Amino acid sequence: MNNIKKKITYSYVILSTISTIFLCILVFFLFRSNNQYYFLKRLEDRAKIVASIHFQKDPEKIKYYKQLKKNGLEELIQEEDFVLKVNSQNTFEYNTKLNLPNEFYTNVLKNGKESFEIDNKYYLGQIFTENGQRYIVIIAAVDRKGHLTTVYISRIMIIGIAVFFIISLFLGRLLAKKVIIPVSNIAKEVKRISASNLSRRLQNEGNTGEIADLTSTFNDMLDRLETSFEIQTNFINNASHELKTPITTIIAEAEIMLLKEREKEEYITSLENIYRQSSKLGSLTESLLKLTQTGYDGTKQVQNVVRMDDLLFEVKTDLDTFFPDNKVSIKLDVSAKDSNYLSIPCNKNLLELAINNIVANGVKYSDNKEVFVNLSATKDIIKIVISDIGIGIPSEDIPHLYEPFFRGKEASKYIGYGLGLPLAMKIIRMHNGELQIQSEKNKGTIVTILFKKTNIKNSNVNS
Repeated sequence: MNNIKKKITYSYVILSTISTIFLCILVFFLFRSNNQYYFLKRLEDRAKIVASIHFQKDPEKIKYYKQLKKNGLEELIQEEDFVLKVNSQNTFEYNTKLNLPNEFYTNVLKNGKESFEIDNKYYLGQIFTENGQRYIVIIAAVDRKGHLTTVYISRIMIIGIAVFFIISLFLGRLLAKKVIIPVSNIAKEVKRISASNLSRRLQNEGNTGEIADLTSTFNDMLDRLETSFEIQTNFINNASHELKTPITTIIAEAEIMLLKEREKEEYITSLENIYRQSSKLGSLTESLLKLTQTGYDGTKQVQNVVRMDDLLFEVKTDLDTFFPDNKVSIKLDVSAKDSNYLSIPCNKNLLELAINNIVANGVKYSDNKEVFVNLSATKDIIKIVISDIGIGIPSEDIPHLYEPFFRGKEASKYIGYGLGLPLAMKIIRMHNGELQIQSEKNKGTIVTILFKKTNIKNSNVNS
């Protein structure tokens, strides 16, 4: 946190100082330009008076203009004036006291007016015409007042920048401290949270903006972690129990048979029992492995483009093998022209397993009554609706349907491990689909599977 504080402080000081320096430079040049502008205006006024004195033939008027220049205008330092007669378009009478560049005279003749500054002394040249004769009137003076005020404002700015640098350093530290304190508090609280107290949450009192969002995000993450830990703990406990029962039965059965010689019928009975428990153990292990498989990145497993109607008919064929008397009926609400909407990129084996589990549940929990599978598709979605008239699901059990090994009171009367629906949900989610369940106790269950075409297009297809 100290490094972050330093970075915030230094960044604030550097940015503030650079901004202040640029502002001072801008003010300095504007101030200096303003001084030059008004000083040159004063020189223009003098140039007009000097031209009037030069052109007048009346001694009284000459005296008046001289008096006006002396008493009516503010005195200038080292003031000089020159009147140069223009002989032709590009020639004029030169005064050796003037040491000005040729560009100055050229611009005066061309533009009618020009100014030049050297060593804080300003020269203003202007063209005047009298009786068809052109003259260059040049006024020169030192802008001592403008120079002194410019130096003064420069010193003030330098001192101001130095003072502001110190103030910004202090303010930067306060800003960094104010910014970091909430983050530091969050870091301290997070360090106190471990697997043993995941129920603890960060306090969000007084926090606003991004800090409040950060706190809320941490708390949401802790909610997910706590739920994940609880599910994982329940999963391990239930998996251990479910695996331990058939293993214990197999070992006990084998030990009993090995205690002494038995009749043939007893060996057959014992082997049949071991076979049943082994089959149960194998089925349970396979389900656990498939459930684990869906934890990987499913988009990398997508390899096939499959028509959903073909997939459903393959599911029906498998069900006919395991449930010969099933009453599953498949209905396609898709016209011939829309049949191309039925294709979906998927891991065929896993997706078939998921749909098979859901339909098989409908057969099993409805005691082999009718199960209806309805398939529809548009350019936007593929929709599968599986409905039965079985025992249904109590409302209190619905929030736990996707927890591995969870089985409601009514469902526990049937053979199963509580892995089919969690497995189906993970596989469908892996294919960017949605699984929705509506059910009412003793009235049946409706399961809806949706695949949106926008998600299908984003799938990784290697067909």
